[in-house]
Amino acid sequence: AHTLILETLMWYAIISEDTPDTLAQRMAHRPAHLARLQTLHAEGRLLVAGPHPAIDSEDPGPAGFTGSLVIAEFASLADAQAFADSDPFVAAGVYSRVVVKPFRKTLP
Repeated sequence: AHTLILETLMWYAIISEDTPDTLAQRMAHRPAHLARLQTLHAEGRLLVAGPHPAIDSEDPGPAGFTGSLVIAEFASLADAQAFADSDPFVAAGVYSRVVVKPFRKTLP
């Protein structure tokens, strides 16, 4: 007999800060970065994802971005950290710092 084990997923916030002057690298690696997020979305595990514009504008142009926020479900903090560590933006040097924290969704 097989026992079905259901993983309990929890939300995690991945808060990333960009290295200055890496807009070109960000744009070059954006398709690979987005593909991973699309996978989370398709699995129903993505709450929100997006960049932080460097200026008060939806499209900051050459001002670029200061980082990103992803809130998604993972089985553990270690799994969330592994996902964050394997982001193409990390390998490309776009992110200078990435913090992964458990997140409890309260509202809405």
